[in-house]
Amino acid sequence: MLRNYSNSRTLGDNIRLGTLTAFTAGTINIASLLIFLSFTSNVTGHYAILAAEISKGNWSQVAVVGGWIFLFFLGGFVSNFIVINFNKKSKYFAHSMPIVLEILCLLFVGIYGQFFYRRTLEETEFLVSLMLFATGLQNGLTASISNFSVKTTHLTGTTTDLGILASMFTQKKFRKNGELIARAKLLTSIMFAYVLGAVFSGLTYYYLEFRVFYVISLCLLVVIGYDMYKIHIRHFKTQYRYSKIYRKPNLVAYLYDKIHGIPEIKEKRQEKRKLVFED
Repeated sequence: MLRNYSNSRTLGDNIRLGTLTAFTAGTINIASLLIFLSFTSNVTGHYAILAAEISKGNWSQVAVVGGWIFLFFLGGFVSNFIVINFNKKSKYFAHSMPIVLEILCLLFVGIYGQFFYRRTLEETEFLVSLMLFATGLQNGLTASISNFSVKTTHLTGTTTDLGILASMFTQKKFRKNGELIARAKLLTSIMFAYVLGAVFSGLTYYYLEFRVFYVISLCLLVVIGYDMYKIHIRHFKTQYRYSKIYRKPNLVAYLYDKIHGIPEIKEKRQEKRKLVFED
């Protein structure tokens, strides 16, 4: 999900990344709505509020809402900044670090909300700011590494694209287009995952309250852990193949043989083959 970058990504990579991050985005959005009465997975509504507050001349609220929008923007900026500057050194590090930062933000919201939150306006504004920064990190990362194919924190563009694709599929020539079908599968999976996350958050919030952010962090850890597991398994197999090809035993090959048994290796023929014209 995180190793591959831009055009090297497969449909499966994007679907796995899209569904898991869309689920977390839906969970975050409904949790923030129930707790803080504010959406935090997108800033479309905040732009409308910003314009309304400007027209009223309520400059203190203009500063607050403007700050929320800026933090969502900053999250996207930080994600892509990390990706483009560390991608050549380690793709996995560059792509996982924004997720790690998001997890830290959500854990802070969960811990602070569970033990210290007194429901003051200042606390609410601060926690909403932190959540908007976290979702900005997530949206920036998914868009950056997928060449803008995956955006999971809001469904406005997703719904629009699905409507366009549905109209195109009314013609047979488009229904046979593999690229369009793959795009429809990706967008549909993101939409259902987002709704599923929102329903999950709505059903479990009254039991978990701020602990729902621990569940969200666990989902994001799955995203990081899956690729870490795949990388280590691939490295393990590479080391094993190296030891067998070059007959240089190492610890990895020894452990592999202990677990799976030593494979039978056919003895090489010692006699030199004779060509027909040598007889």
